[in-house]
Amino acid sequence: MASTPYPESYYAASANAVPPRPALQDDVETDVCVIGAGYTGLSSALFLLESGFKVTVLEAAKVGFGASGRNGGQIVNSYSRDIDVIERSVGPKQAQLLGQMAFEGGRIIRERVAKYNIQCDLKNGGVFAAITAKQMGHLESQKRLWERFGHTQLELLDERRIREVVACDQYVGGMLDMSGGHIHPLNLALGEAAAVESLGGTIYEQSPAMRIERGANPVVHTPQGKVRAKFIIVAGNAYLGNLVPELAAKSMPCGTQVITTEPLGDALAKSLLPQDYCVEDCNYLLDYYRLSGDKRLIFGGGVVYGARDPANIEAIIRPKMLKAFPQLKDVKIDYAWTGNFLLTLSRLPQVGRLGDNIYYSQGCSGHGVTYTHLAGKVLAEALRGQAERFDAFADLPHYPFPGGQLLRTPFAALGAWYYGLRDKFGY
Repeated sequence: MASTPYPESYYAASANAVPPRPALQDDVETDVCVIGAGYTGLSSALFLLESGFKVTVLEAAKVGFGASGRNGGQIVNSYSRDIDVIERSVGPKQAQLLGQMAFEGGRIIRERVAKYNIQCDLKNGGVFAAITAKQMGHLESQKRLWERFGHTQLELLDERRIREVVACDQYVGGMLDMSGGHIHPLNLALGEAAAVESLGGTIYEQSPAMRIERGANPVVHTPQGKVRAKFIIVAGNAYLGNLVPELAAKSMPCGTQVITTEPLGDALAKSLLPQDYCVEDCNYLLDYYRLSGDKRLIFGGGVVYGARDPANIEAIIRPKMLKAFPQLKDVKIDYAWTGNFLLTLSRLPQVGRLGDNIYYSQGCSGHGVTYTHLAGKVLAEALRGQAERFDAFADLPHYPFPGGQLLRTPFAALGAWYYGLRDKFGY
C-alpha cells in the first residue's frame, strides 16, 4: 500500500522529528479503537488512557494529516455559533452547560503542553478585529455574554488600542482575549501523539478504516488488519469519507487556504504584531493571521465549499494579506496550502452515539482547535459512564443540508455569497 505523506506546508517543513509509525498488519484487540489521529482522536485517546483504558488509534495517513496539522494555529474560544444563539434554540439549562464548556478547550491545550512538555510555539493572546461599527457592537455584546459564563480575560480595544497590537488601518476596534493564543498546530498534534504512546497507547499510521463491523464487540477493518474493540470513537471529521453514511449526510467538507511568507526578521515582524497576538476579523468569511516562531506571517482565509483544491492559492490569499498589510508587497510567499474542515448546517458540532458502542464527534465548523480538545474529554467521560456533558452536545438539533449531498455545495456557496455581500457593504 502506497504511503500518504503530509501535504507541502510550512507546518510539515518545520515539524518536530518523530519516529515512523507502522501500518496495522495484524488482528488486535483493545478497549477503545479511535478512528483518526487528529485533535479529536488524540484528545480522546489521552483522556481514556489517563483513565485506564487500553486504546488503539487508526490513522489513514499520518498524525495530524488533516485539519489538525494544516489550520491557522489559533486558539479561539467558544463555538462557531455563540451561546446566546444556542440558548434560543435549546433553552437556558442546556445552554448553561454548553456555555460553561465553551472556554475549556484552550485550558486543556495548555495543560497538555505543560504536562507532556510539548514544543509547539505556544503564545498567549488573540484579537477579534472589528472592521465596522456594527461588528464592534457585536464584540461589546459578546464580551458581556462571555463574562456571564465566567470568562473574564477580555479587553475591548478602541481604535487607538487596536493600532497598538496590529499595524492595520482597516479596524475600528476589537476585543483581546488573553486566554486565546496560537500554536504550531502540527507540532501540537505530534506532541499529543507522543503523549498517547508514553501512556501505552498504540497509533497505526497508513491504516485507513475501510469498514466497521457493528455489533456487541465491533470490528474496524483496515487494508491489512482489523481491530476488535469494546468501543469505537469516530474522529475523522472532514477526512472520514463515507465510512459512516449517516454522519456524511449531515455535514460538508470545506476547504480553507493558508499562505506563509518568508522570514520577516525581528523588526518587521514586531512592527506588524508588536505583542505577537494572533488576529481574526469579524467578517462571516473571515481572514486570520499570526506570526510563526521564526517570524513569518501565516495568513489564511476564504472558504471553498465541497473541499476542492484551488489551482492558485497564493492568488486568492495574497491580495487579502496585502489589503491588511500593504507594507508586505515585496515579501516572498514560501508556502501555500489548503486543508479541509467539516461544516454543519447549524454550525454547531455533532456529537452522538450509534448503537451502544460507537461514539462520534464531528463538524467543528471552523472552531476546531479548542473544541476538539474539549470533545476528547467529553467522549472519554461518556465511556466512563458520566454522560451529562456528552448529552448536552448530543441533544443539539442537527439537520441534513438542503438538497442532500448533491446540492449541499451550491446551496452553501449561495449562503456564503449572501454573507459575503453583508460583510462587504456592512449590513
